[in-house]
Amino acid sequence: YTLQFAAVMLPTVVSLDKGLIRQFLEEHGAAVLKPLGGKAGEGILFLDPGDRNFNSLVEISTQHGKEPVMVQRFLPEAKEGDKRIILLDGDPIGAVNRIPSGAEFRGNMAVGGQVAPTTITSREIEICALLKPKLQADGLYFVGIDVIGGYLTEVNVT
Repeated sequence: YTLQFAAVMLPTVVSLDKGLIRQFLEEHGAAVLKPLGGKAGEGILFLDPGDRNFNSLVEISTQHGKEPVMVQRFLPEAKEGDKRIILLDGDPIGAVNRIPSGAEFRGNMAVGGQVAPTTITSREIEICALLKPKLQADGLYFVGIDVIGGYLTEVNVT
């Protein structure tokens, strides 16, 4: 669903092909691999282009090329946290910043991330406005979006 908003996303690819994922890393540097349909940070991996475990990590994550994964360029701003913005009928009603613990790159609370108060920036309001018509058309009235460094990284629907 998130890929429909490529104009406000960071470089992203969805694939089950190890070669394509490696090519993405060669072009964009370090990346974050996410299983599709995951939750609470489960299965999210940091991929470094020179990692000797690259093949194994991708094989496990894609179930040996049977399940696609999302790979996104790693943003250094992620160390300061990712922002979860809650939308009601497409309008932002609140947000929290999820900050990774020192030992983790993921900011999800389920893996030890800390929550901090935050404000919604003008760029993030623009992102919400871009998403609103599609969310409304699809009947998605309660949505959480994740934003890092002014880029949309996920659209979460429960």
